[in-house]
Amino acid sequence: MPSSNKRCTVLLTFDFDAESSKEARGNTSPTPMSQGQYGARVGLPRVLALLARYDIRATFFVPGVVVERYPELVRQIQANGHELGHHGYTHVSPLKLTYEEERAQLEKGFAAFQNVLSVRPKGYRSPAWDLSNNSIALFKEFGLEYESSLMGDDFRLYRIGNEDGDTGLVEIPISWLLDDFVHFEIVDNGAGLASPAKVYEIWVGEFDGAYEEAGVFCLTMHPQVIGRFPRVRMLEQLIQYMRGHAGVEFMICSEAVAGWRKQNPA
Repeated sequence: MPSSNKRCTVLLTFDFDAESSKEARGNTSPTPMSQGQYGARVGLPRVLALLARYDIRATFFVPGVVVERYPELVRQIQANGHELGHHGYTHVSPLKLTYEEERAQLEKGFAAFQNVLSVRPKGYRSPAWDLSNNSIALFKEFGLEYESSLMGDDFRLYRIGNEDGDTGLVEIPISWLLDDFVHFEIVDNGAGLASPAKVYEIWVGEFDGAYEEAGVFCLTMHPQVIGRFPRVRMLEQLIQYMRGHAGVEFMICSEAVAGWRKQNPA
């Protein structure tokens, strides 16, 4: 058993894209669309059941169009005590948008959350895991507290700055290594379709690093990917492993950011 004076924060985050990620790429034929629907029909219920079994609250980043398309599912996410984060409106990359178009995506996404859930997300994750040159200024305009699309650290949150100094935003860094999609799905370079055992080995190694450095371990998962039965079972095994370490706390992203701000005043 590791030393009890260690403390590590675990953030389980899920990008609930449903069909939106396929639509954004023009893959609207029945088979790719059905893969997105699988995430809503099968994957999400399995994920929510697992989290409930261990009384873990997670953060779900959801495009506005998915909020509108699956209101009962996002209400269930909310009712289970999970956090909801902004994930664009139509899952289109900010790099493909003008300033006005990107602003409209953020505005429509906020409106969807307000209309369906009466909630305003505190955080954002880019559908493309990339930001435009306008993104940070727009985040400030809309009053976001944190974002999670950059890779400037591994186990530490950090402030996002620009030429004008501190933007007020806190970054929750992500990594392709800690994203289920690149391991389990067929991607452009031919990689993917790894066994759950292999991914478990990689993720445990990363968690061990976060634990050793008393940092933050953030996983990015998708219900349509992690929701396959053996993958959910692997995630449960990982949760059990992490819970077996003293001083580990599972949080939603906004709680981790609030705690970090207290410890790191501007």
